[in-house]
Amino acid sequence: MLGWSISFLIVALIAAFFGFGGVAGTAATIAKVLFVVFLVLFVLSLFRRSA
Repeated sequence: MLGWSISFLIVALIAAFFGFGGVAGTAATIAKVLFVVFLVLFVLSLFRRSA
């Protein structure tokens, strides 16, 4: 999931560089959501292993 988040971040940066604001905004939003989901799942897995 972290890999997908980084991929969308790179797509957003490239799209912003070339002036595609809509695509860049959408890709950045998807990257943020995926990163938050990754963090939540990572923290849950840490708590699950320690218990």
